[in-house]
Amino acid sequence: MDILHLVDRLEELFNEGRPIWFTHSVLVDEDRMLDLIDQMRVSIPEEIKKAQQVVAQKDRILAQAQEEANRTLQLAREKAEQMVQNDAIVLQARQQAEQIRLEAEAMAEQTRREADEYVLQTLTNMEMELDRTLTQVRNGIRAVQNGPRSS
Repeated sequence: MDILHLVDRLEELFNEGRPIWFTHSVLVDEDRMLDLIDQMRVSIPEEIKKAQQVVAQKDRILAQAQEEANRTLQLAREKAEQMVQNDAIVLQARQQAEQIRLEAEAMAEQTRREADEYVLQTLTNMEMELDRTLTQVRNGIRAVQNGPRSS
């Protein structure tokens, strides 16, 4: 189940609670609250798995970029070797190979940066969502703990 849906249900449970006069406390259904908390415990590992998948995807993208850079370098080397016919052609081939190598490295670095930014943004958003959820859960727990006890 989506963690945000569970947070919405937790908020709904809180809003349905009966306020305690002259306090900032609310009485909520303990069974429903504990059920939601249990569901959150199950859901949060799924969100973490999703984050791990994002990191794995980033690693795959970086590996592909490195492979592409290596392939481009190999092509540049092969092309340079084929062009070894005279000094002018050799010089031109070396310059072109160096330019291709620099471009490939720049493309690989850009891909790495973009992948890192994507992963950082995704993980930051997830962290903020988890922090918000944890704060709401803690507030709910405090409200339940601080509410009047029936004997």
